[in-house]
Amino acid sequence: MRNDDLPTIKRLGLIAGNGVLPRLVLEEALARQIPVTVAAIKEETDVDLDAITGGPGATEVSVHWVGLGQLGKLLRTFKQEGVDSAVMVGQVKHVRIFAPGSKSPFSQIKHLPDLKMLGLLASLRKKDTGSLIGAVIDKFESEGVRFLDSTLFLRPYLAGSGPMTAREPSKEEQLDFEYGRRIALEIAGLDLGQTVVVKNQAVVAVEAMEGTDATVRRASELVRGERLTVVKVSRPNQEMRFDVPVIGLRTLEVLRECNVSALAVDACRTLMVDKEQFLKKAGDAGISVVGFES
Repeated sequence: MRNDDLPTIKRLGLIAGNGVLPRLVLEEALARQIPVTVAAIKEETDVDLDAITGGPGATEVSVHWVGLGQLGKLLRTFKQEGVDSAVMVGQVKHVRIFAPGSKSPFSQIKHLPDLKMLGLLASLRKKDTGSLIGAVIDKFESEGVRFLDSTLFLRPYLAGSGPMTAREPSKEEQLDFEYGRRIALEIAGLDLGQTVVVKNQAVVAVEAMEGTDATVRRASELVRGERLTVVKVSRPNQEMRFDVPVIGLRTLEVLRECNVSALAVDACRTLMVDKEQFLKKAGDAGISVVGFES
């Protein structure tokens, strides 16, 4: 990614969920001499993110810990520090926002929504995760903070197109991919999930709130460890400013444990954490990984 691929950014606001992606974004922004204000979510952000503030470019970084739902505090912090552009990176578990069996947002967190968030919630007709995060972004942009594509600083980690491992999918796996993608795109369009697990062109498991890893494990139990194919897609109108599909080494280990022989993802719309190592280990395990054009 060249410097001219980036918009002009005076100060970047990084809203950090869990996992390593926030750290990668922070390191890339600092390497490009972009000052950063990090909003670390108390319930999610990895604590070691603080360590980067003592490294190169430390004077250009500030870290502020906020609770999930403290929208007013987050807006004030960004405004006080002159943030003009922001990215939202890293997972925030859906069950943090909507607990199973509850219709109340934020029912599993310690920090209750502040008045700004309560007002936003009251204005929503739908209170699903996508509507909620989309409304938060709209609020920031109405206050002069532009939200950027969450992959802007992570382009090297996006899935490629076509086979990404030495072993190409077998004819049977290719048929599973074609069938699975049709089903996965339907459920993704309904905002139910983005992953399906397939065997012999039949759906074994569909993802909901539990996430990809739990879906694959459930499918493996249902077929008693027999071979499976996994298809993970982006939504038909994927909002690239948040909730971009992500896979990493932890998911790869689950695929190995559950006898998954092939994985299909969306090219250029799926982030692969530790991409080089992921593909090497997948290849060593005989798992065919393929990127499909959306």
